[in-house]
Amino acid sequence: MAIVTIVGAGMMGSALAFPARENGHEVRLVGTHLDREIINVSAKTGRHPKFNKDFPAGVKYYQIEELETAIAGSDVIIGGVSSFGVDWFSDVVLPKIDDKTPVLTVTKGLMDTEDGKLLCYPDVWDARMKAIGKNMNLNAIGGPCTSYELVAHDQTEVAFCGKDMNTLRMLKKIMATDYYHISLSTDVIGIESAVALKNGYALGIALTIGVNQKAFGLDSELHFNSQAAVFGQATKEMYRLLEYQGACTLENITVGAGDLYVTVYGGRTRLVGILLGRGLNIDEAKAELNGVTLESLVVAERVARAVKNRAAAGVLDTKNFPLLMHVDDILTKKAEVNIPWESFTFEY
Repeated sequence: MAIVTIVGAGMMGSALAFPARENGHEVRLVGTHLDREIINVSAKTGRHPKFNKDFPAGVKYYQIEELETAIAGSDVIIGGVSSFGVDWFSDVVLPKIDDKTPVLTVTKGLMDTEDGKLLCYPDVWDARMKAIGKNMNLNAIGGPCTSYELVAHDQTEVAFCGKDMNTLRMLKKIMATDYYHISLSTDVIGIESAVALKNGYALGIALTIGVNQKAFGLDSELHFNSQAAVFGQATKEMYRLLEYQGACTLENITVGAGDLYVTVYGGRTRLVGILLGRGLNIDEAKAELNGVTLESLVVAERVARAVKNRAAAGVLDTKNFPLLMHVDDILTKKAEVNIPWESFTFEY
């Protein structure tokens, strides 16, 4: 039996308690400073307030002040924070973890540098930890997986990525079940880039839903031609960005495309894309969603900024990324939605 400590009691971090505990491991769920009520409710009722199914019996619950107690003796630490908690996780949590203890993060996203590079979070954390003398074993989860469907035991395939295959095999042994299937990859930048890129592009696909609702009514039938067309363009642009990252493999684009698919069909990114497609500007859409965190907006803006930066240096061409550029104009310039359909066509 392993000891699995999950830091971050949001929906995805909490969902991972299910396969870990069902495999017979000791599971400790630690809430961040933002998760106090979640931990209180879960400890009292045995159920996360946003799930419709009880946690497996035996999950242990901790507030953030008990972090050091919770991580003591752990065989793996799972980071369950959103991309808005990246700095907090590196400042507060990682320094307290023994270098020999593997860390597995569900946090998806990219950071851009002044010279247009795109960095995945494990690499960002690795650099920060080395700066304080720590050499950590950092790994990540990518792929198409929604928290509520993982809790429901819907068949799910993801990819664990990290620098050491033996570590990844150990993590798979701890977490894999008959419904949670895990591929392994040492291409961290490839997997992490693919699953981060899909966020901005899922928003672009969801625009078409809102555009059609505006044209035909909120209760009109879904139109799949337009969604499929933008999905194809999104995949093409993701492929080009993975090429730029030096990480364009069949495995990586497949993981990214799968994650793109599931994101279009559920969640916050879909909602904001629909609202923008109906004609709201980004400020109005945010107000409509009443404070819901939107990681997709951050990723889209960072990637677009990197592309424009490298285009100015003659490395990339913005004409190869018409969907990304339009999404960026909508987000940063409050441009009206006017999907550049003809720019998606080609002669081969």
